Amino acid sequence: MQTNIETLSGLERRLNMAVPADRIEQEVEQRLRKLSRTVRMDGFRPGKVPLKIIEQHYGPQVRSEVIGDAVQRAFAEAVQGQNLRVAGYPRIERKTDGDEKELAFSATFEIYPEVKLGDLSAAKIERPAHEVDASDVDRTIEILRRQRVSWEPIARASQAGDRVTVDFVGRIDGNEFPGGKGNGMAIVIGEGRVLPEFEAAVTGSRAGEQKVFPVTFPSDYAGKEVAGKTASFEVSVTAVEEPKLPVVDAEFAKSLGVADGDTAKMREEVKANVEREVKKRIESEVKERVMQALIGSTVLELPKSLIEIEVQRMLQQARADLQSRGVRLDKLPVNPAALEDQARRRVALGLILGELVKTRDLAAKPEQVRALVTEHAQTFEQPFEVVRWVYSEPQRLGEFEGLAVEANVVSWVLEHAKVEEKAISFDELMGKTA
Repeated sequence: MQTNIETLSGLERRLNMAVPADRIEQEVEQRLRKLSRTVRMDGFRPGKVPLKIIEQHYGPQVRSEVIGDAVQRAFAEAVQGQNLRVAGYPRIERKTDGDEKELAFSATFEIYPEVKLGDLSAAKIERPAHEVDASDVDRTIEILRRQRVSWEPIARASQAGDRVTVDFVGRIDGNEFPGGKGNGMAIVIGEGRVLPEFEAAVTGSRAGEQKVFPVTFPSDYAGKEVAGKTASFEVSVTAVEEPKLPVVDAEFAKSLGVADGDTAKMREEVKANVEREVKKRIESEVKERVMQALIGSTVLELPKSLIEIEVQRMLQQARADLQSRGVRLDKLPVNPAALEDQARRRVALGLILGELVKTRDLAAKPEQVRALVTEHAQTFEQPFEVVRWVYSEPQRLGEFEGLAVEANVVSWVLEHAKVEEKAISFDELMGKTA
């Protein structure tokens, strides 16, 4: 078989192949004869079907398989002989202007780029630092109290923090519109989960009160049929309730899993959980900055085929996630173009990390993986069972191996870059407003 490779661009190649036609026909005949020994057809005994009939029924399919196998074999031998690493999948096309004695094909494909790691000595990486103290524990306990809030009916007018339950009907030009009607909708004043005009109108209302007021939908509102329009809402207030936070006592401690209700022990456990979360957040922030430093310091041409594959993988993942939430994709289509930048970043990081792991011996070690699994298991009631489950699922264990590799890469980069520690507040680290 004759082959030659052309360079079309930095990473794109074209392999031209010619397969002798007589060799194809010989292989087709051999396969048809082999098939004739087992094929069953009405009117013939097994193994006695004439070869001509076998060819009529199965010839095109067998010929297609033989040609495909020959082309794939030629492609594999050529790229192996040239020591090429193929990225993605080749685009194979039949040529029609070749010699009658041979079948000519071309395979267009991309190769993996050479990854030359950049100089990280000038890269500056800011590492957040925070020491968990009593005030952080107090804030966390306050959040836990709010999560366990109870609501008590009140006769006074509603105010910020109260929960108002309403039945409503909205009309535009006198006509009801989709999504403009509901019963028993609970609104916590101040949370901003409904349109500001709607929330402002029910603030100051009492149970049993009825109101009529206009609401103008923003021009960029998700519901396109009402965006930019003004609706008239008829609202019946069915209940007004004020929040009652639980007292931090033995019962509260028990609700958090402290069996004996010891509030001091509860604070210790809360602090330990906060410290784990702080550590996790800091590690995540540092990892993100390390990855950005790697991308910023490495000039790399990315194979388009790998980007396309990553976009499709992310697209499938996004669709599956939306469907699992009950979202109809025809109502909320996913735009592949919106995923391209993220796909490019993932492909670049994959190539860079792969080179680092290979050249700097940063592969995951068993003891590292075990430590990560054990740490993860401590957040569950039966850590030992969690560890056993992880090790019984290769795919799940692979996730921890990937985390170990990332940790090795982060450590290596921090050793070679300029690292500056910066104190950060608890609220800032947790992404909360002051």
